[in-house]
Amino acid sequence: MSASVAKAQVSTSAYEPSFLQAQLSASSSRDDQSARTLAEPCVQPPPTVSWRDYEGPFAKVVGVFGRRLERRSVHPFHYKPGAKLCTLDLKDKFTLFAEDAVDPVTFLNAGFNAGIGQAENSDPSFGQGTAGYGKRFGANMADQVSSEFFKDFAYPSMFSEDPRYYRLAHGSTGKRLLHAASHSIIAYNENGTRMFNFSEWLGTASAVALSNVYHPDNHRGVAPATRRIGFGVGGDIGFDVLREFWPDLAGKFKLPFKDRNEPRDR
Repeated sequence: MSASVAKAQVSTSAYEPSFLQAQLSASSSRDDQSARTLAEPCVQPPPTVSWRDYEGPFAKVVGVFGRRLERRSVHPFHYKPGAKLCTLDLKDKFTLFAEDAVDPVTFLNAGFNAGIGQAENSDPSFGQGTAGYGKRFGANMADQVSSEFFKDFAYPSMFSEDPRYYRLAHGSTGKRLLHAASHSIIAYNENGTRMFNFSEWLGTASAVALSNVYHPDNHRGVAPATRRIGFGVGGDIGFDVLREFWPDLAGKFKLPFKDRNEPRDR
């Protein structure tokens, strides 16, 4: 009996080194794989287009508008299969917010909306004349800046969300329209996985709630707030549709856009 036990102990210890060696080898292989994964550089998106990148009729106007669309757009990596986009860190997200806030389109949009509000006498406590227009312009600027702050920086940082729009850039028109509209619900995490678009809904709701502070004549309550949130999300869907089809429009106008300047690694 003792001989059998001794034989079993010897047999077990004889196989222990090879077993441990296999475990160590597997662990080393996993570490090497992790190291290779960490060492693989991510792909930086192409630089934002500038006015100089556009040539043709109304070049500066098209350039300013195109810059606004391209800033939050990501092209598919057709030139490098399996490539991973570099994530935006906290500073990048703040820069994205700051650039959107001081974009000429932001000022033009605020001025246009202030003019419409002046004509319709919305926010009547602001009054009319130059003073009334100035107050409406300031309120509209605050609307846009607060919206960009919540959707470009605050909530994307809180939820580790990528605030950019990922173009589909291929397929039927209907498929691309559906893809653009779905961005109001589906966003991308910093690690590349899909997630609910918290920034869109919470950011829009936060901006709407904050607007009650400097829009004294806003109707309070759930129903008016819901309508304003719906209008805000609908406007963002419209911009995402433009972001999806902007390269096609730029091509028809014979204007250069990012795809032509992207590096190709084939």
